[in-house]
Amino acid sequence: MKKLVLIMVMALFAVAVQAQEKKGAEIIFKEKSIDFGDITQGDKVEHTFVFENTGDAPLVISNVAVTCGCTAPNWPKTPIAPGAKGEMKVVFNSAGKMGKQNSVVRVYSNASEPIEKVSLISNVLPKGK
Repeated sequence: MKKLVLIMVMALFAVAVQAQEKKGAEIIFKEKSIDFGDITQGDKVEHTFVFENTGDAPLVISNVAVTCGCTAPNWPKTPIAPGAKGEMKVVFNSAGKMGKQNSVVRVYSNASEPIEKVSLISNVLPKGK
């Protein structure tokens, strides 16, 4: 009986070790949000989000979705190798917007966390006359 328990514990340990070894792609952003503070209505602001694939498999970004047409992302369409860095440029157009804005960008990939979010924050003030 003791041998059976010992064998089962060893088998579970082997499975746990093997599961830890299979990491896959992992996306880590240098920053998750950028706050532009006050901007004037009609201004376009942009930021380049830098990320790294800290996993052990190529990272593939399959889609990037935005909350409104006022935000335009540009992301790498080719796989990001393990240990390599990538960039995603996001532009926010404040035309027709007023007040506090939080433009959320959802990044869909094959990473262990398949959906990551980054955002551009601003406070849109009216144009001066």
